[in-house]
Amino acid sequence: MAVIDFGGVKENVVVRKEFPIAKARKILKNETVAVIGYGVQGPAQSLNLKDNGINVIVGQAKAFKKDWSRAVKDGWKPGKTLFDLEEAAEKGTIISMLVNDAAQSLIWPTIKKRLKPGDALYFSHGFSIVYRDRTKVVPPGDVDVILVAPKGSGTSVRRNFLSGAGINSSYAVFQDATGRAKQRCLALGIGIGSGYLFGTTFENEVYSDLTGERGVLMGALAAIMEAQYDVLRKHGHSPSESFNETVEELTQSLIRLVDEKGMDWMYSNCSATAQRGALDWKPKFKKAVLPLFEQLYKSVKEGKETRRVISACGRKNYQEILDRELSEMGHSEMWRAGSAVRNLRSKEKAKVVTQKTKGVGGRQGNK
Repeated sequence: MAVIDFGGVKENVVVRKEFPIAKARKILKNETVAVIGYGVQGPAQSLNLKDNGINVIVGQAKAFKKDWSRAVKDGWKPGKTLFDLEEAAEKGTIISMLVNDAAQSLIWPTIKKRLKPGDALYFSHGFSIVYRDRTKVVPPGDVDVILVAPKGSGTSVRRNFLSGAGINSSYAVFQDATGRAKQRCLALGIGIGSGYLFGTTFENEVYSDLTGERGVLMGALAAIMEAQYDVLRKHGHSPSESFNETVEELTQSLIRLVDEKGMDWMYSNCSATAQRGALDWKPKFKKAVLPLFEQLYKSVKEGKETRRVISACGRKNYQEILDRELSEMGHSEMWRAGSAVRNLRSKEKAKVVTQKTKGVGGRQGNK
């Protein structure tokens, strides 16, 4: 393992240089990875594994026609590499549970019946295992239970793999029945295209993940965008101006600078006025939200968020409720303005590409 200094704290991490894909293939050469579920993470992880030369099949319920059709469109062959859940689980030696958390509880009895001694049960989220008293996902003692959790959506996992960048992932071993659990885990992490792998526990993965999704990554981010947009609109700013100052500049410029070299570097590449204002207001925002994050973490650790997820996502009409909630967001003025901005941006991008194709860009670039 490589020892990396993270802000004064040293961690052991696994990098591709010391754990190349050739090593992963060797470890997994006699395995069949059965990816259960072709929804969010399933497509990316299965395709990345296949492209990396790992023997992988997909298990998907035919009743979910959209996901089944997507799998077929992506090249999985019914009866050869694409099966229903039961048959895929029967054929696999590593069962990759990539259906959503609520669905894992529902399909667990089916999967459990088909686990064989020495198999590995793989997760990309520790939810079902950590809260097994509620999910009833209790693995038998003769199988490995491992986790690789990419720090990004399935779309990002695939996109970063295709670009060669990879996406960072955490890994953990909950149960080592074979003595090979960690090697299997790391090989799968490299196989799905991780940039580097850092160790965690199933519990810590769940606590950090649920906090992050409800906080900075999604919940808080959407909320502070809406709040700023609403204030600007209230004071007479146009939808275009409000959206550009709230979202567009962040996603198309500033966050990319943070990605390149960090927050301080982004600050140093903005105007003096922006720097001073940001530095003055940053402590005020932190003071305002810190108690809320403490409340959120406590809710996660005590299992309140889990109970809410299981209760809400288990409703028969949950998809209708979800569609309505997302529709309300998508049809708000702010995100309709966003759609218009993205459309204008894409048209301008297409225009530039056309100009370069005709040689206009080339002539300008040679000046």
